[in-house]
This record gives sequence, C-alpha cells and structure tokens, in this order.
Amino acid sequence: MTQAIVRDPEIMHGTPVFGGTRVPVQTLFDYLEGGETLEDFFTGFPTVSRDVALRALEEAKQLLLARV
Repeated sequence: MTQAIVRDPEIMHGTPVFGGTRVPVQTLFDYLEGGETLEDFFTGFPTVSRDVALRALEEAKQLLLARV
C-alpha cells in the first residue's frame, strides 16, 4: 500500500507530496479552500488516487484532532 503522504528531500525538495506522485499535498488544501471539489482536484491531478487523497485527509484530520 502506498503511503498517503511522503516527504523525501529527493522529491520536490522535501515538500510533502501524495505517495507515488510529485503532487504537493498543499495543492489539495488549496483547491478545497478555493471552493473547488474533490472531483475538481482529481480532474486536475489524475495521478493522485481517490484512496490516497482520502487517506491523506484522514491523516490530517487525526493530527488536528489530536492537538485539540
């Protein structure tokens, strides 16, 4: 199973990306903050699978809730 979020200094200078891609995770948050849908994101970035994106969102949610 591909990791949802990967940080590797050899990929995009260590920017967190979706596993198996060079798409920064920040891009998904930018889409959502801009009022776009997940479907819009998948259309723009077809290399990111729905499963990986949803797992990344779940990881972000768990991190946020752990800090509250």
